[in-house]
Order: sequence, then C-alpha cells, then structure tokens
Amino acid sequence: MIVVTGGGTGGHLKVAKAIIDELHSRGEAVIFIGSSNGADKAWFEHDTTLRFKFFLKTQGVVNQGFMGKLKSLWMIIKGINRSLDIFDQYNVTKVISVGGYSAAAASFATLFCRAKLYIHEQNSVMGRLNKITSKFAARVYSSYDPNSRVKDYPVSQEFFDEARIRTKVKTIIFLGGSQGAVAINDYALKIAPKLKQFGMNIIHQAGKSDYERVKKEYEKLGIEADIFDFTPNIVKKMAKADFAVSRSGASTLWELCATGLPALFIPYPYAAADHQYYNAKFLQDKKLGYVCRQKDLDKFDIFSIVNDDNHINELSKGLVKVIRINGLEFLVTDILEDS
Repeated sequence: MIVVTGGGTGGHLKVAKAIIDELHSRGEAVIFIGSSNGADKAWFEHDTTLRFKFFLKTQGVVNQGFMGKLKSLWMIIKGINRSLDIFDQYNVTKVISVGGYSAAAASFATLFCRAKLYIHEQNSVMGRLNKITSKFAARVYSSYDPNSRVKDYPVSQEFFDEARIRTKVKTIIFLGGSQGAVAINDYALKIAPKLKQFGMNIIHQAGKSDYERVKKEYEKLGIEADIFDFTPNIVKKMAKADFAVSRSGASTLWELCATGLPALFIPYPYAAADHQYYNAKFLQDKKLGYVCRQKDLDKFDIFSIVNDDNHINELSKGLVKVIRINGLEFLVTDILEDS
C-alpha cells in the first residue's frame, strides 16, 4: 500500500489530492497521513473516495519559541511511532510526501522501515523539512530543478480542460487566495475605475475576512464585479479571465500556466525563504509573467500590459507550453515503476 502525506495549507493539499486521485484511478490502495491541525481534516476527513486516513496530533516547528519547539518535536516523535504502526498494519512500501509540517512524522518514519520515501517539492526554494528528508529520499521531484526526473507540476486535469489562448484582455481576475490578500484587494479597488474605462470586466476573490469591505467599496465606486470569498470551482473563474493579478503560491502559479492565463504576480512578502518571489521569478526569467513586490505596486504600470493584445497573446501561448498536460501521470508512473 502507498501513503501520501503532507498538507497544512491548500497548496500542499491540492497536490496531495491530485496524487491520491491519480493513484486511485490506477487501482492503487492509498492511505493519507496528515495533521489534526491545519486544513488537512477539512480536505480529507469526509472524502468518501479515500478509505484510509489518519490525522496525527502534530504542529510546525518553525516560528515557535523554545518550549514550542520542544513540544512540536515530541509530537513528531509520537507521530513517527504511530506512522510505523500504520506502515506495519497496512504493509506500506512507498511514502509520497508533498511537504508541510504534516509530512514530518510519516517521512521520518521511513528511516526505520523498508518503505521508500518520494518527495514532491512545490516551491523554487526547498522547505526546511524537505531539505532534511531529501537526504534519505529515493527521489525528489521539482518543477524548478532541471535535474528532476519529472518537472511538470501535478495540476488537476480540470485546469487543462479549460485552457485557451488569450488574444485580448476583456476580463481581469484578482486572486488573493481563500483567506484573501488585503494588498491585492486594495490594489484592485484602486485600479478598478480605470479598468472599467477600458471596458474590462472584473472577477475578484476577496477572501472571507475582507469580502464585505471589498463588496461595499465596489458599490461605492458604482462598479459591478463578480466578487466572492471562496469557491471550490476556481477553475471556472479563471477560465473566464484573460489576465490575473495573483499571489504566487506554487499551485496557483502552475494552475495559471495550465489554463494559459497570463499574470502579474504579487508575492506574499512573509513567505518562508521568500519562496513566492522566486516561484514567480522563475516565470519572469522565461519572459512568461510579471513580478512586482507588494510595496512597489503603486509604481507598476499594469495598463501598458493588459492593453497590449499582441503581448498577451504571446504570453498565453508560452504558458501552455511550459507545463505538460500529463505531468501528474508521469510523476505517479515514475514512483510506481521504481522497484
């Protein structure tokens, strides 16, 4: 049997879900091992397609005080013991980690048994846990590493199904994630009147905590916009848009690539090791996107980009070529075929 472990945040859990679904489609029995903290339970506790799931009492070590670190390490040790029991009970042979503190216990447990560890690193800057566990992993996969056996990010098929080449910006989407991003929300409200002058439609993910404020501000401006806090069907929103203003978490970045949607990326300034900036810089260096630091937004001329139809068309064409539609299949095949 195969274990998929990791999570804590939506980005990690999207990859976990995609891998689990692909394994299920091939008739493989899968166990998910995550944490009782974070978003893991919300994603998988009531997933009827996933028969075996365990949520261990663990928490992150980073950004904790001395006593907090000790408590977290003790939780990991207990989690390792529990993971070993699970491995033994279900005859686990392979463990696939998608990162995040939720992956620590099951990943370290592979040191004490015959199960092989496989890591998918989502970001351009490797996380602390993956830096440690990669030293004893059978294989490490990364979309940013030219030496990775599989470079294509495991994006769900639905994003490729909605792909199209953009030729003109008629609709712009603002993506701050399900929790929202006040800086992106404020930027959207600031430029919304001028966007409307150019006849552009607005789709805006404001996040749960800022939704009411953003909605009222659009009303004050007299601007009709498709405003929402969260939707499980974000792919349909992306499909309607011709340009995005977005954070640059790995999953969102590659989903935008898969749909052929050009973007201005505004990295979350407090991301660990500034990984969101380097995620977006990877595309900017290939001339397939734009990056602007949050503090520099007022200086950025977005209108010269969205009004250049030829450039938007070239960006969109380039994005769909940077990720293959069957990257998830390649990744899972590579793991299953490793003896």
